[in-house]
Amino acid sequence: MMRTLDGRSHPPAIDEETLTEEFLALGVGPGGVLLTHSSLRSLGPVRGESRAVVRALRAALGPEGTLVVPAFTPENSDTSRAYQQRIQGCTEQQVEELRRTMPPYDPRHTPALSMGRLAEEVRTLPEALRSDHPQTSFAAVGPLARMIVADHAPDCHLGERSPLARLYEEGAKVLLLGVGFASCTAFHLAEYRVADRPLPLQEYHCVVRVRGERTWWSYTDVALDDTDFALLGSSFERSATSVTAGAVGRAAARLFPLRDAVDYAVAWMTAHRPSRRPQA
Repeated sequence: MMRTLDGRSHPPAIDEETLTEEFLALGVGPGGVLLTHSSLRSLGPVRGESRAVVRALRAALGPEGTLVVPAFTPENSDTSRAYQQRIQGCTEQQVEELRRTMPPYDPRHTPALSMGRLAEEVRTLPEALRSDHPQTSFAAVGPLARMIVADHAPDCHLGERSPLARLYEEGAKVLLLGVGFASCTAFHLAEYRVADRPLPLQEYHCVVRVRGERTWWSYTDVALDDTDFALLGSSFERSATSVTAGAVGRAAARLFPLRDAVDYAVAWMTAHRPSRRPQA
């Protein structure tokens, strides 16, 4: 423990080399593809902060490994929870002004404000590539980055024409670093794959740029629902032998194959979510 001038004790900051060793011990291996959800704060003090954590992850993955993070931008939509929370208490005039000034999605520059510092660290790397979806993009670095983020259909958040399906095909692993299964984006792919019922749909609106002009765009996609992901994840962890739990720094961490999580979620949703019949 280190002591400050006021006599209080503080834990020493963890360094990049120790983080790399702990990622390797957890099971992050050379040459893998890794989708990471994280809370940097949960790690405790880190020497070098988010930059050191990303370097440690990439060191564990090695030069042939690919690191992927969600780079979602719900702030540019008026159908997202982030937007609804933002306009609470606003007057009609204030809401109109907000809508008028919301910037269109730009994959090169739009920050992923709600995704955390680690995701932003990856997104802003000079070599990072990002998918084109205006609300649920992913950023990636590594040999498979271009293949993973390419061709993300603008009307498919997290389904078969999204990076999640590519990650499934490539046998990626998911790292939950200081966050729980409620943050497990991979479960959303299962929502598109539940086959015994019609998909619940929703109309989404967001700000994009078309032929250089800022415009509001509407599209229909699956009505995503993460309200039961914590319960689903708890069931998955109890049932699966492929979930590795450990500690990285002061953070609780879980590592597991994305394919196992999605396949389990399809069966779980089929059994636990009510059937949705098409509207007349």
